[in-house]
Amino acid sequence: MKVLLDAKPTVHQAIEALRTALAGGLDPDADPARSVVPVPAGQLLLMPASWGGFTGVKVASVAPGNAERGLPRIQGHYLLLDEPTLSPLAVLDGVAITSVRTAAVSAVAAAALAEPEASRLVVFGTGPQAHSHVAALRAVRPVRDLVVVGRDPARTQAFVAQYAELSARAGTPADVADADLVACCTTARAPLFDGAALPEHATVVAVGSHEPEAREVDDTTVARSTVVVEAIAAGLREAGDVVQAVRSGALAEEDLVPLADLVCGRAVPGPGPRLFKSVGMSWEDLVVAAATYRAAVGT
Repeated sequence: MKVLLDAKPTVHQAIEALRTALAGGLDPDADPARSVVPVPAGQLLLMPASWGGFTGVKVASVAPGNAERGLPRIQGHYLLLDEPTLSPLAVLDGVAITSVRTAAVSAVAAAALAEPEASRLVVFGTGPQAHSHVAALRAVRPVRDLVVVGRDPARTQAFVAQYAELSARAGTPADVADADLVACCTTARAPLFDGAALPEHATVVAVGSHEPEAREVDDTTVARSTVVVEAIAAGLREAGDVVQAVRSGALAEEDLVPLADLVCGRAVPGPGPRLFKSVGMSWEDLVVAAATYRAAVGT
């Protein structure tokens, strides 16, 4: 077994691997449900999957208090195994895989949903996922202008300073009115902006939560949008943005569009804004871990 903690997936590798897997017949609804175990400091997550000759499992911890300690909120490793024999092949950096795969899934969705010339990006959040989403969305759309909305002015300005080539600036939720793309990458539990302000052509990706009682977008955004999810069952189980909108009557379950249907051309977005709600699934980690392993060992 190889220890490949220094092997980091690139966003382009991850986007291509995820798109190829979906186009090749991977069924996200076949994923086992995520196991979430509460512990005093936060949560332990267990995420297994099998596909394409590999089996794997991510073991991750989520410790909300770590930010005050200067430590990562999410930590963990990925164990990759040979599918036929279940022999361990490698241990990889679970945080690196999570960071890249989450944004890469958003990019796969945005490539099918966003206007071809989408250039104005508004990002909510200033953490690792916000950075990953800037990189991933730039990989699929010609982003030239970046607005960053954060809670901490100093962190927001530090984030903005890293993207001078994009005419980046700090902004407010009202900036969604001029956005082509909106990326919600926060730990918010309540909507971040007024969905009535979204332009008709805008595409929103929301990735910050996997709990039924937490959401980043409001009912107005959901009701106006074509709503795409990684998998119907996972969305109805874990995506607060979806669960609460269904509960309020703003969204009908049968109107949800699976990401695989979009990628394979079995569904097309309707008029109005487009929303991709991601909760993060085990198959995504496996596909990206396998691609990282192949690149590292030259297979």
